[in-house]
Amino acid sequence: MTGSRTSPIPLYIQIADAMRRRIAQGIWSGGALIPSLEQLAQEFQASRVTVRQAVQMLTGEGLLHPQRGKGTRVSGELPQPLPVSVVTSLDQLSASFRATTPELLQIEEGTQRPGLQEGDGNLAESYVYMKRLHVRDNAPYCIISLYLDTQIFHTAPQRFRQQTVIPLLLEQHRDRIHHARQILTLGESDSETSHLLHMPLHAPVAYIRRIFTDAAGVVVYFADVTYRGDALRLEMTLTP
Repeated sequence: MTGSRTSPIPLYIQIADAMRRRIAQGIWSGGALIPSLEQLAQEFQASRVTVRQAVQMLTGEGLLHPQRGKGTRVSGELPQPLPVSVVTSLDQLSASFRATTPELLQIEEGTQRPGLQEGDGNLAESYVYMKRLHVRDNAPYCIISLYLDTQIFHTAPQRFRQQTVIPLLLEQHRDRIHHARQILTLGESDSETSHLLHMPLHAPVAYIRRIFTDAAGVVVYFADVTYRGDALRLEMTLTP
């Protein structure tokens, strides 16, 4: 296999993606010794430095384990996230986060505002922006970029930093939520999403946009969520 040198995606990321796919498909099973850097460089028609970058990337994801003088082994089977159902009520949405462990990637206060569209509502005075990775059963399944009204955030800043936001928001400020909606669209993963969610580049993903507004039409919670395509399940009852 040869990576595309005309692609805007760096070659080492393309190689890491191909290697990640082999682990996901069981071609390289847990504990297996992968080919040497020289063999991989020859296969991918790339330099040792480029291949080493790909190995380091997957090592950082916990998929590979280099051992000095012994080669590099697959750390274990690639964990597959349990499906998350698309729900239609706030209580169901809150319940879906019960087994979730949030990992805070970034937080900024008062510097960013959500990009609202017509009909979304009005902006609050300021927001706390948080980017988070959600993990369940040791498998990352979604990335959330959310904006929470600063006044609400400061009622329990430590809890909002450490816990999933929606259950806490419903627990303490349910009376502030007058209207809630979400929009789902489909797409494919970019390099950052593939890295964070441990999935191949251009793999299917689902984007969900969530907006909660208060009685005055002010957006108190806004989130852009990216789910692994294989982690989301949509089930609907059809009327005969």
